[in-house]
Amino acid sequence: MEHSNQFLGTERIGKLMGQYAVPCIISLLVGALYNIVDQIFIANASYLGSYGNAANTVVFPLTVVALAIAVMIGDGCCAFVSISLGRRDSDTAKKSVGNSVIMTVVSSLILTTVYLFFADPIIAMFGGTVNAETFHHSKEYFFYISLGIPFYMFGQAMNPVIRADGNPKFAMVSTLVGAVINIILDPIFIFTFKWGMMGAAVATVIGQAATALLAVWYLLNMKIIKPAKGDYKLSGQVCGRTLILGITSFLSQISLVAAMAAINNMLRKYGALDAIFGQEQYAQIPMAVVGIVMKFFQIVISIVVGMAAGCIPIVGFNMGAGKKLRVKELFTKLLIAEAAVGAVALILVEFFPQQLINIFGAANESVYYTEFAIKAFRIYLCMMIFACVNKACFIFLQAMGKAAASTALSMIREVLFGVGFALLLPMFFGLDGVIYSMPVSDILTFVIAAFLIRRTYQELKEEQ
Repeated sequence: MEHSNQFLGTERIGKLMGQYAVPCIISLLVGALYNIVDQIFIANASYLGSYGNAANTVVFPLTVVALAIAVMIGDGCCAFVSISLGRRDSDTAKKSVGNSVIMTVVSSLILTTVYLFFADPIIAMFGGTVNAETFHHSKEYFFYISLGIPFYMFGQAMNPVIRADGNPKFAMVSTLVGAVINIILDPIFIFTFKWGMMGAAVATVIGQAATALLAVWYLLNMKIIKPAKGDYKLSGQVCGRTLILGITSFLSQISLVAAMAAINNMLRKYGALDAIFGQEQYAQIPMAVVGIVMKFFQIVISIVVGMAAGCIPIVGFNMGAGKKLRVKELFTKLLIAEAAVGAVALILVEFFPQQLINIFGAANESVYYTEFAIKAFRIYLCMMIFACVNKACFIFLQAMGKAAASTALSMIREVLFGVGFALLLPMFFGLDGVIYSMPVSDILTFVIAAFLIRRTYQELKEEQ
């Protein structure tokens, strides 16, 4: 049974990419749609508008914290399992899955408790005090989202585990079911029942619970990796290796939270000094707008990460089997595909920003909202091609087992550059400095990534 995925070492690379990457892309896109769909419906509800949008932007990084922990466990387990199966070590693969289940459940319950007990200071930390109305909506939305954290984390962590078991389609379907439920319930709760932020959050939690239940069912019916009761006993060695392999996924997400916290607070600080956004009725606009721009970026990055993460089992297996030339071929095709995605996204943000912002209820807002949104789209995302290639590089290095290089590059991008420039540039350019921080960070990161890409190619020249 443990040798049933040997086709990863023989099947045509292009075919494997389609087989594994497409379901992963769809899974991540659907996962991203939870928050994005909420924001679209919130923005188009006249009684919520930009205040609800700003509240969604405040809470979004806090859901990313949960996602960071979940993908660290899930992606780490996926890489560990794939490498183990490439070495024909099914016992270690089973232990990784069992330990990952326990780590996910325990960490999700701890995070939920922290969120419920420290809601007010956490919301304030992420810019929720920009005005009273935004704080009220943020607190309501955050409470109900927090209740769903265990479901959310379990579904997200088990998704890559299911892919590693050779069933990317089920991973996709389980996430899709939850998102469809959310899309159906959102307009009912927001427009029909008039439940506002609570309605958006409850719809999301119900969808997340459905995905988690499907993940539980799959774990009880796995195809290749069938953990026994003893595999669920925590092992320091297994947990450590799993977390090390997943640390890049964690840091890429958690550092994004740090960048978003810096950005939100800079928007609040320098928005208050702006002639327009310093007025109480417009104070929430910069935060609402940048939140929307980042949601579009999240859609693009979901495709980018999906392509790269979908290749993790292929990379891990072939590295474990010593087939470096196949890994090199995969790396080349992945980089080309990621750059193409970035190019398409760049065309959209530069030529169609008005159409993009209209999706998020711009028709109900002031001219200041629209003007700032168009500028934010065009400047903040002008280096999308570099951003996409950078992200692919992070994940591919992780899949190869190069956790140190991958982690270092991710931390430089998100913390040193992402947080640093978000804090530094507004000192010279005011509110505009916040939106300059993204392209500057991506350009400098690409310089470093190009060096690592070249070195990786040199290491993959010969078969082991």
